[in-house]
Parts: sequence; structure tokens; C-alpha cells
Amino acid sequence: MWEDLEVALEKVADQARKSKPDPDRLGFGVHFTDHMFLMKWDQENGWHDARICPYQNFTLDPAAIVFHYGQAIFEGLKAYRGKDEQLLLFRPRDNFARMDRSAQRMCMPRIPIDKLVKSLKALVYLEKEWVPQREGASLYIRPTMIAIDPVLGVSPGKSYYFYIILSPVGAYYAEGCNPTKIYVSDEYVRAVKGGVGAVKTAGNYAASLYMSEIAKKAGYTQVLWLDACEHRYVEEVGTSNIFFRIDDRLITPPLEGSILGGITRDSVIKLAKGWGIAVSESRIAIDEVLAANAEGRLQEAFGTGTAAVISPVGELFYKGTRHVINQGRTGELSARLFKELQAIQHGYQEDPFNWLVRVG
Repeated sequence: MWEDLEVALEKVADQARKSKPDPDRLGFGVHFTDHMFLMKWDQENGWHDARICPYQNFTLDPAAIVFHYGQAIFEGLKAYRGKDEQLLLFRPRDNFARMDRSAQRMCMPRIPIDKLVKSLKALVYLEKEWVPQREGASLYIRPTMIAIDPVLGVSPGKSYYFYIILSPVGAYYAEGCNPTKIYVSDEYVRAVKGGVGAVKTAGNYAASLYMSEIAKKAGYTQVLWLDACEHRYVEEVGTSNIFFRIDDRLITPPLEGSILGGITRDSVIKLAKGWGIAVSESRIAIDEVLAANAEGRLQEAFGTGTAAVISPVGELFYKGTRHVINQGRTGELSARLFKELQAIQHGYQEDPFNWLVRVG
């Protein structure tokens, strides 16, 4: 049935189109384009009724499974305006492949990856005027799947909506590629091995909000989570994977079931190895990180994610003590990675891994 999936198009009337936001005041995820992609799934028909249509509200029953049992997964990727006004997607198939893995873990229907890449290209092309031209800005893409059955019983849904919405965004952090301050949580945890920490499901983010608010009130941008069993080993930051450069070796926690395997994380590993940098995917305790910092061996630390790309870490706060990293400055490798990824994503740099997909 996937092979027969066709996409209908319903355009917004010209007079009903939204006004474009000020490109210098985009923020993140607060403006949405005129159109969206929507398709439905049920046991009888599989995926069907795929269409690009006007951005719209849903009418859902108050008993819909997504509200009660959290069957919701999503992704985040971007479209860029490159040289010669080309529109470019960065590793879209990898995002949909990860979403497909999330769907399997959450007992949701698998998705037609290649069809969705084609549909996304059509949607972005239709909304090409929404892709910002400002440096650091992009068109953020949010694919989502939710269970919509009105059933108050704990079981997988039998009907789903899959949709994609688009949002023109500025830089995720107003400070750009400058060091952020991170609060290390040694009380609350994000995920456990065997749980759903390795998939991009809505509940993971809801579980992080309480500690994130504590961190923000203390003046910190994000939370660095430790493992759930020993509260000792570094796992990931709330919106990104984490890297430490110690003694010229780049270290990031391994993907062992409680950490989301980031697309940007994978891109950084491939780039760093290509530059001859030693990369280690290995467990590292927070005490090891802080000891290396005190001894001057921790050269830099940074987070990686779709939203911010590279987020240098200038300070860690752990058990009441501030630990300044690299004198609070952006590290050499962080800056190089940020520049290289931005250049590749906008088509200004050679794409050695064939990550880019041209929209049209």
C-alpha cells in the first residue's frame, strides 16, 4: 500500500496567505507557514489520504490516546537557502529513518521513508518564500505522528495522524555559537536503559521540564543529564548530545539505549574522524570530566543538535560548584565544526558525505 501512496495538493488562496514575519525577529518555533503535510493511517487502509493542505487545527476526541498514554513521536530537521538561491535539506532520510525506529519502539505504524522525503521536498518547494535569507536562519521542519483513537484503555492505537509543519527560525540560542552554561542534574534523570530514551517521543521532553526550569531559574541554559542508575556517567544535554575534548581526544557517550542518536552527533563524528581527530564513543563519569578540567586537560566541551548545530559549553554547575571550561570561551574545534557544518548545510562547502538533498 505504501507504493500506491499519492499526495494531493490543496493550496491556500493568495488573499488568505499569512504575512511573513520580520526576518530579524524570527525566534524559534513561533511562526508557521501557510501549508502543512498530512496523512492518515488505520488498520484497514494503511497510510492513505496523503495531502499537502492549508495549515489547520485538528479536531480530536478528548479520549484520544495521545492525550492519555503519550503515543506521540516527532523529528526535527531544517531546510536552508544556499548559494544561487538553492533550497537544501540536510540528511532528511536519516531523520525519517530515525522516526521509523521511534515508531517501532512506540508500537506505531512504520512510515514510508522515501515517499516522505519526496513529499517534504514538494512541501518545502511550495513554501520556498518562507525559507529565510538571513545568516544563521533556516526553515525548521517538524514531522510528527500521534495516536487519535478515542479509547481509555492502555493499548496501542489503531489510527494515527502523521503531519509535517514548517517554521522559519532564527538561531536557537540568541548568543549564537558562543559558550552556554549547563546545570548538571544529580537528582533527576532523563531516561533509563531499556526505556524510551533512545527514541524521540514526546514524553521524554515532558519529563525533562521540571529540572530544566530549576536550571533556568539558577541562570543556566540547559541540563546535563547523568545516568539513571549510578548518577555518575554523563549521558546527554536536554536538546543535544554532548562532546568533551580531553588530551586532543574527542569523547562522547555511547548509544546504549538511553541516549538519542543525534543526526548532528553522527555528522560531527564523521567530520572529526575525517580531520584525523581521535574520537571515542565511551562512558565518561562527570568526576572524570571535572578532574580533567581542573588539571587543564579538558580543552573544550560542546553540545550538538539540529536546532543549535554546535553549542560550546563554557561552564558546568555541579553540586553547588561552578566549573569554568576553557576560560568560558568557544573552543577551536567547536568553532571549526560550527563553521564547517553551516557551510555544508548552505551548500557553500564540499559535501563529502552526500548529506544534502536539493529541493528543486
